[in-house]
Amino acid sequence: MIEIRQVSKAFGEIEAVREVSLNIHPQNVFGMLGTNGAGKSTLLRMVAGVLMPDKGEIILDGMRGWDNPEAKQRCFYISDEQFFYPNAAAQDMDRFYGKYYPEFDYVRYGELLERFEIDGKRKIRTFSKGMKKQLSLLLGICANVPYLLCDETFDGLDPVMRQGIKSIFAQEIDERNLTLVIASHNLRELEDICDHIGILHRGGVLLEREVAELRCGIHRIQCVPSGDMGESFCEIFDVLKLVQRGKLVSMTVRGGEEEIARKMEELKPVYYEVLPLSLEEIFISETEVSGYDVKNLIQ
Repeated sequence: MIEIRQVSKAFGEIEAVREVSLNIHPQNVFGMLGTNGAGKSTLLRMVAGVLMPDKGEIILDGMRGWDNPEAKQRCFYISDEQFFYPNAAAQDMDRFYGKYYPEFDYVRYGELLERFEIDGKRKIRTFSKGMKKQLSLLLGICANVPYLLCDETFDGLDPVMRQGIKSIFAQEIDERNLTLVIASHNLRELEDICDHIGILHRGGVLLEREVAELRCGIHRIQCVPSGDMGESFCEIFDVLKLVQRGKLVSMTVRGGEEEIARKMEELKPVYYEVLPLSLEEIFISETEVSGYDVKNLIQ
């Protein structure tokens, strides 16, 4: 398990991460979501042992992560911008990473290069951004570490490649209990893969919850009320957002579907329906409550 305990990190006067506490459980896909500059990449680098926290501590399977080679060998960090040596070819990278990761699977690496049609003799500097991301992901998979830390995992990958990588992730989680941590802005890409999410905003944790639980606890209501019921809705429901266009009222509210439906039946509207929210809609709703609203950006 990865335990992040009251971790903070500043760069000069900029506080990138502020007293963040998270628990990432084994055999889990943890989606680390956040606004721009929320501290996602900084937090991943601290978990991987690339950066030292200013305050707090990070524990990997009972070991402190910073300045601990044994703990670092349990993580493979894939940054948003990959770095490779200028003259390195794809077939050279297994020997490089094999020095740091004792369980590196050289045979599988060769097989995956062939399966993904990556020319092992070709210089990596000639690769596109998507090809470099593919190579990094294959190296991370073949390192056979318990924790794979990915920053914008699917950025630059075409739809077929994204599904291929997701299938390999699912296989690794099932067969060897891989724990996957993905930091991303593209919430639609995480919709079908994450078990648990944490939303970061302005360096702190806004929300941490299982995806299934989160979806059950927030819904959209669309209805045509029998009269003027705007204030009544706010008294009856925990309303995060309410928009009225003509007679149609659209609300984002907290609560379970059955509870919401029961209350709506009591109100006897002309028409209503209770709809689930996508991960992206949940993210927007939660960050709007904290003042991160698109209306503030376009004024």
